[in-house]
Amino acid sequence: MKFIVSSSYLLKQLQVLGGVINNSNTLPILDNFLFELDGNSLKVSASDLETTMMATLEVESQDSGDIALPAKLLLDTLKTFPEQPLTFTQHENNTVEISSNHGKYALAYADGAEFPNAVSLEDPSTVNIPGHVLATAITNTIFATGNDDLRPVMSGVFFQFSTEGLIFVATDAHKLVKYERSDVKASQTAEFIMPKKPLNLLKAILGGSEEMIAVEYNESNAKFTFENTELVCRLIDGKYPNYEAVIPKENPNKLTIDRNQFLNSVRRVSIFSNKTTHQIRLKIAGAELNISAEDIDYSNKAEERLTCDYQGDDMQIGFNSRFLTEMLNNLNASDVSVEMSLPNRAGILTPIDGLDEGERVTMLVMPVMLNN
Repeated sequence: MKFIVSSSYLLKQLQVLGGVINNSNTLPILDNFLFELDGNSLKVSASDLETTMMATLEVESQDSGDIALPAKLLLDTLKTFPEQPLTFTQHENNTVEISSNHGKYALAYADGAEFPNAVSLEDPSTVNIPGHVLATAITNTIFATGNDDLRPVMSGVFFQFSTEGLIFVATDAHKLVKYERSDVKASQTAEFIMPKKPLNLLKAILGGSEEMIAVEYNESNAKFTFENTELVCRLIDGKYPNYEAVIPKENPNKLTIDRNQFLNSVRRVSIFSNKTTHQIRLKIAGAELNISAEDIDYSNKAEERLTCDYQGDDMQIGFNSRFLTEMLNNLNASDVSVEMSLPNRAGILTPIDGLDEGERVTMLVMPVMLNN
């Protein structure tokens, strides 16, 4: 087989697909890209058995065939070329020759038939989501997922589709994010847990894309189709915890504050906090918020005063500054509100502005016990 393709176009597609390939694979064939040529259409696939991603490229050719080419070697070579047409030619001695304007490069290939086939979804349900909506949903939730191997359900993002809208939830038991869209609806109710790796791949490709994405899913797998790309992945098996039960409903104490000012203050003060607990203390009275931290072992302490808008009883509450910083960092709002009930109940962080029509973000952060 033989085909001609633009070097930068091929590199761009392969770099996206390369994100699927693990650094160490149990099956050596998974270190390769699968190239399937059919006339002017070249389908390239990468897989780690859990996730498979395929892109269809336009090339110049009249041939057909399939071969597996070493991914790292190919990517390293393509990165060095300026934009030019490259000719790939398959030879008898199990090598593929790449001809550029200035030289020839031969690399060994493996038989394409060894490459594992992507899962085909039987009897899937489908929903169409605009690319930027899915990308925003992933960005807003993925940072709150857990890394605990003993609780795999919490290491992914929970998708809940209904005829009223879409909900995406992530939690690691210390923080929780619920992202809702009422402007995009599914034809029937469904829920599944998506693993982190395919979500990160989607996030990287979809940022700002206006294109519609077809999401197909059944009990065990999900498939995302857009432009010239398909991504199929295995879902996380298990029942997601009842997150609604942990969101406190009655929160009489409400603090409204400038997000940037609050974030910078928390960042500065947390430098002086204990290195294992990262604990900071919020003391709210009237229109004044006092943020403090102390590391008794090293006699380090810091304290800042901010003005805020506060309705409720005077209170002191402790938070892990890392969780608070992550959440404030992920919001685009200029003002945020923190709703609290008691120092031992979770605080609810929500953006006040900067949201699209039909978009809602609820972030929950668990308090830490203050040692007075």
